[in-house]
Amino acid sequence: MIDHLIPRFYVPVLLPSTPLPFVPVPSSAIDRVINLIKTLKFSDQISTAVNSISLPQMLNDIRFLTGEDKRSTILTRHSFSTGALTAAAWLSDRFEETGAKCELRKFSEDYAPNVICRYPSLVNTTETVILSAHYDSRGSWGSTRAPGGNDDGSGTVSLLGIARTILRKKIEFKSNVELVAFAGEEQGLVGSRAYAKELREADADITLMVQADMIAYHSPSEPQQLGLPEYIGTPEVATLLTNISSLYAPNLYVGPTRACCSDHQSFHQQGFPATQVFERAGWILDPMYHNSGDLSNRTGYDLEQVKSIAKVTFATLLHAAGFEMPAEGA
Repeated sequence: MIDHLIPRFYVPVLLPSTPLPFVPVPSSAIDRVINLIKTLKFSDQISTAVNSISLPQMLNDIRFLTGEDKRSTILTRHSFSTGALTAAAWLSDRFEETGAKCELRKFSEDYAPNVICRYPSLVNTTETVILSAHYDSRGSWGSTRAPGGNDDGSGTVSLLGIARTILRKKIEFKSNVELVAFAGEEQGLVGSRAYAKELREADADITLMVQADMIAYHSPSEPQQLGLPEYIGTPEVATLLTNISSLYAPNLYVGPTRACCSDHQSFHQQGFPATQVFERAGWILDPMYHNSGDLSNRTGYDLEQVKSIAKVTFATLLHAAGFEMPAEGA
């Protein structure tokens, strides 16, 4: 009933019985991000890589995840549904085709699993860069359909677009890289809380984490945009993405958003440098937010904007992780 009565941009979640811990991001981790900002400069190789993200392939991917592709059996990707299990297995297969090693990591018997995919480092290091999205979805009150084309199919296909480019460009990394698709985001960041807690307990060495959530809706009356969190997240990581956007996606208007909250919060709360990329500076504007009409084939759904924001997160990954890529024609 609460879910039915409150505005769609508020998400009701059950609060834990005991307060969640908050671990400040250590100064050494912030200094590492600041060093990336200070040493940032344009790279022709990175520009070539990020510009080769395939728009037609992302369109195929989102239509499969939403069930708009007639070959797809997915009606909903709600965290407790068989559709979410289908999507998790499909995502794992697609990421593994690009050279990643994936794990369907259960965090609760009731939920679909997190899809955690790793690319190894060329050098012996514990440093890890994480790009993520959530693949679970939410629909209209009383409807079984939850296609989640924007929330968060858009962020999920941006990860797939990056992964496919890693394969096509034969990119190898000088840091460990994880592409992660979380479940349970719509129930209160459940999947990411579990994974971030696990990484904190293991004292993981996370350079930075960037969550892509809702990056496809673009009002025709506004420019293409990139929203970065005004409150929740590590400001230095947001600054890094702002600077990278100016180098590789200057078409994007960049500004703060109060849209809240996504899986980066789980990592920020555990003391890891983290931020989110969002589709707009300001509040959520998508009329199909948390609606069963959240499909890709509709006015305002802009895969060109998805690609532009994916260029920013991909370039951030390449700058932060370091990489090797064969020269064109090699």
